[in-house]
Amino acid sequence: MTQPSNSNIKGSTLEEQTRLRCDIYLVLASLFRGAPSDDALKFLATLETEQESSEMQSAWQALAVAAQSADPIALEDEYQELFIGVGRGEVVPFGSWHQMGSLMDKPLAYVRQDLDRLGFEREESVKEPEDHIAALSEVMAMLLPDSEQEAQAFFNRHIAPWFNDLEKQIREAKSADFYVNVAKLMTTFFEIERVRFSDKHASNLSLNTINVKNVTDSIK
Repeated sequence: MTQPSNSNIKGSTLEEQTRLRCDIYLVLASLFRGAPSDDALKFLATLETEQESSEMQSAWQALAVAAQSADPIALEDEYQELFIGVGRGEVVPFGSWHQMGSLMDKPLAYVRQDLDRLGFEREESVKEPEDHIAALSEVMAMLLPDSEQEAQAFFNRHIAPWFNDLEKQIREAKSADFYVNVAKLMTTFFEIERVRFSDKHASNLSLNTINVKNVTDSIK
């Protein structure tokens, strides 16, 4: 395991930064794809954060504390109520809904166009539309090692316009408990990515740090 950071952490290489960003995208993808297993909770509960105070450090610490007291069975219920429900859950994790107010709308078509252009194919076992936040996070983790430019375009087009609305919806959901912390981590990390992918990257990135020591490439 290696120490996540941004370009302002002494001794960090671009390759290390990219790998750590991929790891975080995959952690978020796993948490939004389904309720965390007992092993995943144990991993999250042992996160070691840096001493430097930041929004990212606070988000990591809150998630670790939540994982330490979380019950896997209760989390299954929480995930069910939030993201599945009867007909529809309290939270809609799809870009089309947050941008257009309906599912399977133009934003999904744009995602599919880009995925086709990039050579990605949907796995037959996956039933959710491709604009699910978990799927988009997985794509980011695959794009980053090969092309920062493609990752930037994909993030700015398919994630940046709506992730704040998703976080707000989770935060306000009656059934949300553990996932409030997941949403906070998502928003904090995505805000760092938004700055990184903006024209103001050079002057603003120093304000943000990915303050965690032991992120792995996935949690299952």
